[in-house]
Amino acid sequence: MEQPTGIEEIEERVALVDEAVRPIAERPVDISDPDWVTGMRQGPAPMDEAGVRAEAESVLRALIAVYAQGDEALRASVRGLFSRYTSFRWATHLPVEPTPEGFRQRLLHMSAVDQGSDTRDELLSLRDLCADARTAGIDLGPILREVAELSSREDKYGMGSMHDILRGAART
Repeated sequence: MEQPTGIEEIEERVALVDEAVRPIAERPVDISDPDWVTGMRQGPAPMDEAGVRAEAESVLRALIAVYAQGDEALRASVRGLFSRYTSFRWATHLPVEPTPEGFRQRLLHMSAVDQGSDTRDELLSLRDLCADARTAGIDLGPILREVAELSSREDKYGMGSMHDILRGAART
């Protein structure tokens, strides 16, 4: 699948994936059902259920590349896309690659999501991502510091900016 290059073209493709996964993202969950968590885990991934995995991963990789190579204004535009297209943000993830570049790509994605709608969820995800990278023998510090420098310095929810969170993780 051809990679989009311009932010406008990328946004068009993000919007299409967002539209495809929105019914799944907004589907009610009956949390009174004692097996609701199991049911969610056993079901297909939202990208697969919507039939958009290839397109979703393609456009996500394009977004991450633009984010990593762009200036601050372009990175802010990418963060804005993740903020506006919440179903895309919720459903679209990269496959796990236990390599330094795989770790870097996942951190860039996390940086671009810029804490999503809940910093606590991102902190837990970061903890797990770092633990998996350590297990794979990856030197986390340099990658965390590199991505921190590309990250927002806005403290969105009173728990620190993405820049501060990643810098803090590099010190542990």
